[in-house]
Amino acid sequence: MRQVNFLIIFALCLALALFSIENTQASTINVLPGVEVEAPLSIELILAAGVGAVLGWLFSIWTKLQRYLVAAKQRRQVRAKEKEIEKLKKDLEQQDRQQFLPAAETIEGSEE
Repeated sequence: MRQVNFLIIFALCLALALFSIENTQASTINVLPGVEVEAPLSIELILAAGVGAVLGWLFSIWTKLQRYLVAAKQRRQVRAKEKEIEKLKKDLEQQDRQQFLPAAETIEGSEE
């Protein structure tokens, strides 16, 4: 899968570079009202692609963090349920012992 990702990224970068070489005329970008930047179209394209790549990278980090937090919450819930199961098993064993203890005491009491 890494090879496929590499090939896709390489093809996109190559296409961007070839397109940028052919489009060197100056163009104007209105950043904010009253703020204009004039630069070659090739530079603007490369900057736009770079900003898009950074935003995509930040989004992937955000989604990985969310998955990690959900998995951690699920692990905590599983641990809590396992502790509860162990507690209930101990309580059940204790109840079983208490049911049989009175019978053992009456047998010991009758032997005396």
